[in-house]
Amino acid sequence: MTEIKLPVSPDEIRKLKAGDEVSITGVMITARDAAHKYLIETDGPEVKEILKDSMIYHCGPVVKKEGGTYSFVAAGPTTSIREEPYEADVIAKYGVRGVIGKGGMGGKTLEACGKHGSVYLSAVGGIATTLARSVVEVLDVHKLEEFGVPEAMWVIRVENFPAVVTMDSHGKSIHDDVAKLSRENYEKLVGT
Repeated sequence: MTEIKLPVSPDEIRKLKAGDEVSITGVMITARDAAHKYLIETDGPEVKEILKDSMIYHCGPVVKKEGGTYSFVAAGPTTSIREEPYEADVIAKYGVRGVIGKGGMGGKTLEACGKHGSVYLSAVGGIATTLARSVVEVLDVHKLEEFGVPEAMWVIRVENFPAVVTMDSHGKSIHDDVAKLSRENYEKLVGT
């Protein structure tokens, strides 16, 4: 398992290959549909410096607040393909080194990973409470009132957050490989 400390350089990210298991420690930001649209339409002044050489986690967390302090109860990945229209531009604009989610992303994001030294990482779905244990601190939250809890940009510190590189900066996508193999097996089964 490769340990990734955030912030991380593009050179370090380019050492990763599709299939590599990683453990991530450092500060990252959650962002879903509303946040991605906001980041494209503005300069994202609240999070611009944090995103540089860091990662975005596609996550709509379950959050509790005790005594003015937030913590994550559940932090499972959300489906990433919804961010395909935005992600390549967000990677380029903010210097994002990794995007974490589930289900993979498309060709535009894969191309941006190669061009800018970034990767897409898959987090395991169905273990949201386990992943929340890796979120050791909620440092801040932006756009909570406007976007609501799941869509807000949560600035979090993680320790030993587990993920697998499924799209690397060398043009390799495990998602594309699985789709191709599935098509081939389907064609064999139905005889076309």
